[in-house]
Amino acid sequence: MSVGIGLPISDPAALLEWARRADAGPFRTLGLLDRLVYDNPEPLTALAVLAGATTRVRLQTEVLLAPLRGTALLAKQAATLDRMSGGRFTLGLGVGGREDDHHAAGTPVRERGRRFDQQLAALCSLWSGEPHSQHAGPIGPAPAREGGPEILIGAFQPKALARVARWGDGLLAAAPPSWAGSLFDTVRRDWAIQGRQGEPRLVGQVNVALGPDSLVDEAKAAMGAYYAFSGRAEEMVRGMLTTPGDIRAAIRGYRDLGADEVMLYCYGGDPDQVERLADLC
Repeated sequence: MSVGIGLPISDPAALLEWARRADAGPFRTLGLLDRLVYDNPEPLTALAVLAGATTRVRLQTEVLLAPLRGTALLAKQAATLDRMSGGRFTLGLGVGGREDDHHAAGTPVRERGRRFDQQLAALCSLWSGEPHSQHAGPIGPAPAREGGPEILIGAFQPKALARVARWGDGLLAAAPPSWAGSLFDTVRRDWAIQGRQGEPRLVGQVNVALGPDSLVDEAKAAMGAYYAFSGRAEEMVRGMLTTPGDIRAAIRGYRDLGADEVMLYCYGGDPDQVERLADLC
């Protein structure tokens, strides 16, 4: 099982340092979250910069809120990043449930699921070289991987989980191992029902902060602010893993579930966490 790092959003300029350290190993992936109405870097733009500063590590949106974006342009952006990074890009996608993001984007929040299904079908078609429509031709460049970059879908509910087997390559489960097992089982079942070949890629995500108390306090404050909209900020902060033992246990728990990778998402800004977390892998 591989281990990746989710990047903090507090200082976009510092992400280059994070990326260079992670590229030295042992991490497989760098992940970056997406919001619109928030003080965070736009993930496709940021990951494109990080792709140029690295040679080995993969780049992953975690997750990109697809309904906020125009589908044709998203297809072009994702294919470009995949091509120019040498196939190191994974497109993690989700619908996004924050009304302010959808208001700013001009997209009806109650139609996000229907729009997302339409987008997934269109992305797969465009990356396969099909014309956009009877009025417009194909949209290039061709991605590095035939058929498009790897797609992970972030989901929890059965209807959303079913999208993995229909359109994706795997699941991104932002949940502790105690929750993720049933999600993995559902995706495996749907995969078999759809007659998909091979196995779905199963990726877990836990929130971590490893370092002195000041760093942990900073991370908890940042995470609490990020989830303030949900009414569950305190619950989310309580779930943050802040000791080597707890982080190792989560990694072990995901390995026991048969996960392909676990992402250790950092909210504290100290890049020394890269080396601290590397010692736990």
